[in-house]
Amino acid sequence: MAEVFVNPFTDFGFKKLFGEEVNKDLLIDFLNELLPLKEHKIADLTYLKNEHLSNHEEDRRAIFDLYCENEKGDKFIVEIQRAKQQFFKDRSIYYSTFPIQEQAKTGKKWDFKLTAVYTIAIMDFEFENGRRKRTDATPYLHKIQLMDIDRLTVFYKKLTFIYLEMPRFKKTESELKTHFDKWLYVLKNLHKLQSRSPSLQEKVFQKLFDVAEIAKFDAKERMAYQEALKNYRDFMNVVDTAIADNQVKMAMGFLKEGASEEMVAKVTGWTLERVQKLRKKIQ
Repeated sequence: MAEVFVNPFTDFGFKKLFGEEVNKDLLIDFLNELLPLKEHKIADLTYLKNEHLSNHEEDRRAIFDLYCENEKGDKFIVEIQRAKQQFFKDRSIYYSTFPIQEQAKTGKKWDFKLTAVYTIAIMDFEFENGRRKRTDATPYLHKIQLMDIDRLTVFYKKLTFIYLEMPRFKKTESELKTHFDKWLYVLKNLHKLQSRSPSLQEKVFQKLFDVAEIAKFDAKERMAYQEALKNYRDFMNVVDTAIADNQVKMAMGFLKEGASEEMVAKVTGWTLERVQKLRKKIQ
């Protein structure tokens, strides 16, 4: 069945929904659901240049998916992450240093006062499999700030990292209770839907579905989306292949160490028949 709505995890789809001036109300509404405190609500946003050059000799650069500023001068980096990287957390910390350093005043005395910086990552993967307390009501959401680890208090409120592990969001349409639930449901399922769901009647979602409808794209937009979709699918195929190869190596290692076929099947998620076939190949 052909897709009716754009995939937000493609470069084109994400920037179509959130990166255009005419649609910044969508981004504002989404970000306001993520911010940790009500007094931080955004009234307006200005899009900023998303490419930043380092002062280092190697001229290392950072290119953000979206980079914007609210009416108070607070900075927001918003990123879509499609696959796990070895040093993903390090990367997000590194990216946050650019909007911090660019606040330095030149040509006059500066007292080092900073405006807040938020780094938001919408991740199509999990940090670590299976490591969550059963009492965790939102295992898909992480809000990180510097803290005093002995007193368990926030040490610095102007640097915030927000991570969304989208595979951990499992709610169905009938289970959506909050506006935030609805946003996550839309982000995860938009490209799978054939029409706007009855539970998504708010004005912001009416606009989002209108903007996301592929049939309304002009020829140039359709071509750009198809190219982005091809790149996305190629990338995900590479990721899936790498995951499958790692699973095979892991399963072979377990079997060679004498693990039971049932245990290997449970760890890998494979059928018992598949594990048995692998055992025959390595015997």
